[in-house]
Amino acid sequence: MVPTGQAAPAFLSLAAHPLRWRLLTALAAGDYRVRELVDLLGHPQNLVSYHLRLLRRSGLVTAHRSSFDARDSYYHLDLERCAHALTATGLALHPALRLEPTPATPAPPTTAEPPARPRVLFACTGNSARSPIAEALLRHRTADHVEVTSAGSHPKPRIHPHAVRVLREHYGIDIADQRPRHLDTVAGHRFDHLISLCDKVREAYPEFGHQPRRTHWSIPDPAVGSDNDQASYPAFRHMAAEIDTRIRYLLPVLTRATNPEIQP
Repeated sequence: MVPTGQAAPAFLSLAAHPLRWRLLTALAAGDYRVRELVDLLGHPQNLVSYHLRLLRRSGLVTAHRSSFDARDSYYHLDLERCAHALTATGLALHPALRLEPTPATPAPPTTAEPPARPRVLFACTGNSARSPIAEALLRHRTADHVEVTSAGSHPKPRIHPHAVRVLREHYGIDIADQRPRHLDTVAGHRFDHLISLCDKVREAYPEFGHQPRRTHWSIPDPAVGSDNDQASYPAFRHMAAEIDTRIRYLLPVLTRATNPEIQP
């Protein structure tokens, strides 16, 4: 007997609306404020805000106050939750439609010149926690197939001890000898991707004449106390896990754009 009366999965109902789908695709590329989404999509703010509320209610989209201007909020799409929702949607239609990761296929041997490595710059204010963690995790996950660096608009004297600890304990990466650097030191370099990890540094990027792709990840600063404040360490673990998740979803973007050797 063919089942009847089965409601469509919630994700399908949400994503099927044209404006919500455009919001999802915009937020899949990075974090935005409402007024930026209004300009990007060309719809009135009250309509954009209404559909954002529906997406927030579903848990697909989250929002938090900007650290640059507390009157603003940044909206973020939870790609991990979207992946689970898509899997559940396929299974609701047929048990054979389980989404599985595509196995990596080795590139055939070639004597041609290897493709250029994509160049990525991560930035935050102090270059002591968020951006060096992102730099280290992207380098680790791509086995040096990406040229990656990080810098800050107001660099701190040293990398935060909790940033060093969380990378060593949870990812097996040692950045103890790394030192924060200023954005001015990389202003003349060429990058394919500029990724800001805090709301303040997004407003202070130097000009890059070659028009790299700009992406914003609005991630709160976990360093709320002194460098020796042990109570803040769980916030560093949470922050590193969020950055690692975002990097895993960045890898296919880098792969598609420049280098087939980068595997998600």
